[in-house]
Amino acid sequence: MTDAKAEELIYDWNGRNRRGPLSPLRDRPLTFFDETLRDGIQSPSVHDPDIEQKMEILRLTASLGIQAVDLGLPGSGERAVSDVTALIEFAEQEKLGIEYACAARTHPADINAVADIADATGQSITVYAFLGSSPIRLYAENWSVELLLERTIMAADLCRERGLPMTFVTEDTTRTPPRILDQLFRAAVDHGVTRLCLCDTVGHAVPDGVTDLISFTRLLLETIGHNEVGIDWHGHNDRGLGVPNNLRAIRAGADRIHGTALGIGERVGNAALDQTLMNLKLLGELDNDLSNLVPWCEAVSKACEVPIPNQYPLVGEDAFRTATGVHAAAVIKAMNKGDDALADRVYSGVPAGWFGKRQAIEIGFMSGESNVVYWLKSREIEPEEGLVKHIFELAKRTDHILSDGEIRAAIDGFRG
Repeated sequence: MTDAKAEELIYDWNGRNRRGPLSPLRDRPLTFFDETLRDGIQSPSVHDPDIEQKMEILRLTASLGIQAVDLGLPGSGERAVSDVTALIEFAEQEKLGIEYACAARTHPADINAVADIADATGQSITVYAFLGSSPIRLYAENWSVELLLERTIMAADLCRERGLPMTFVTEDTTRTPPRILDQLFRAAVDHGVTRLCLCDTVGHAVPDGVTDLISFTRLLLETIGHNEVGIDWHGHNDRGLGVPNNLRAIRAGADRIHGTALGIGERVGNAALDQTLMNLKLLGELDNDLSNLVPWCEAVSKACEVPIPNQYPLVGEDAFRTATGVHAAAVIKAMNKGDDALADRVYSGVPAGWFGKRQAIEIGFMSGESNVVYWLKSREIEPEEGLVKHIFELAKRTDHILSDGEIRAAIDGFRG
């Protein structure tokens, strides 16, 4: 079955009320920003990968068509400086073609640390200079809006002096009122900032809030005559809305979307960039080759020592496995038609084959005999009636999915 035929057989409620493309800003190329090697490894549960592991992750990131990568926070110490420098040299050697970025506080020491790496490597590095902006943060820190404006202007001017492009990052943007954002954004843009990064730092936003914030920012930029300034969206997943908010941000007019592999990051994590890319591919909005999406996630899982939950979309062990008799029967019937594409879609909203995976039929307490027959045939074992019933009855007596070892032991026991 062709993809076109599959589309004929699947009524897509997701697109029924869509007005035009997902992003109305087709004059603004949509780009993606990977935070795995910076914000991702700030998770309290991860292991900081060694430099060779970071290089492999970076190579896989670039292979997905992700345009820009946050390589670290050089202001945090010598190891960060060393790793960022090595990653840039590796990316240049491998001709990865990605945009380099580093996080920095709006503090001269942090900005100069990035600039020194840029000078040493001869490569441009975008400074993502962050500054807390919400009233609750100002109250806790005893800051004033005037102080924020001073730090914003200082950071922008220093970046310009050191020859670095700067993205102005307002932490906790989603809990900052328009009167503060208006002042900060105007000051940043007037002093040469090329992008504004809107952050849902504590995972506060819901999709409607994302739309309102981005619409406000876009209108402000148009009002002050700086429509060329880009808008980044940086989300966290505290409400479980990281990916939906990413998708809404694109529709609302953001032109760069942030995330991390597997959604690793502070507290419960950042928006999952892998799930964002997968959904855009399924919506027909992305032409990127995502065949390395699963290996990318697996490499991050191994390097950061973060286990992938079995139920995790696309990458988890159970993503395309079924042992339920009714579900498996439909997949098996599709396979028996000799139609892999049909089998990939009949009981799956995500075509496994698009991402280098395949449907798997298992045997368990909710299986039918067809599961047993399929399992045996797929391993070139004759599904004789007595053997099928023997394995089927064993499965019905268990409370789990039979492992390959258990099934083969059952086969040996039947054959005596």
